[in-house]
Amino acid sequence: MKIALLGYGKMGKEIEKIALQRGHEIVIKFSGVEKFDITTADIGIDFSIPTIAYSNITSCIENNVPVVSGTTGWLKNYDKVVDLCTQKNGAFIYASNFSLGVNIFFELNKQLAKMMSTLNDYQVSIEEIHHTKKLDAPSGTAITLAEGIIENSQKKEWQLDKSTTNEVIPIIAKRIDDVPGTHTITYSSDIDTIDITHTAHNRKGFALGAVIAAEWLVDKKGVHTMKDVLNIR
Repeated sequence: MKIALLGYGKMGKEIEKIALQRGHEIVIKFSGVEKFDITTADIGIDFSIPTIAYSNITSCIENNVPVVSGTTGWLKNYDKVVDLCTQKNGAFIYASNFSLGVNIFFELNKQLAKMMSTLNDYQVSIEEIHHTKKLDAPSGTAITLAEGIIENSQKKEWQLDKSTTNEVIPIIAKRIDDVPGTHTITYSSDIDTIDITHTAHNRKGFALGAVIAAEWLVDKKGVHTMKDVLNIR
């Protein structure tokens, strides 16, 4: 598989290592300024920055190149990408987090939200911790977790760093040097507290998941998610 790395920062370099180990070839390494011909690639993997992610993704779809994106902070244009992918009969996967463990954590979060949905004495909150170079807050993973709770409870919305009512999920975002990513869901009452936490030890899990998603997508069409890749039902 010939891969275009659209974003060649720390994550791009980690993806490169794993892709080469799995027998793939890197044909493009785009860090934001170089010119490239996307049609030389079998698939694009976008881990860039919010300001260029949309352009990277649409360039792939316009040129019939499947694309996997893990960049967060650009999702105001997500529906446009879905429409373009449908129009061009393209192939696209976006995930706020490609880690296999995190995607299992997403499902645990939903199940716990269902179990807690009628227990009104508990207030739920989310804390996410990342390295200081992460540009967006809250993380896309934290937003996905909040959306999973909202879908399976009486909660109405999330807010960054605060909660005005019991219907709002507060997300606390912290930035600490060299933290790959830690996410904690807390249900707290006067009587006790329930926590579930996912802690990433390094970037390898994110990179491996992205490569696995690319391997799965390369011969498919349509808009998919990591639930499709992992066959989670």
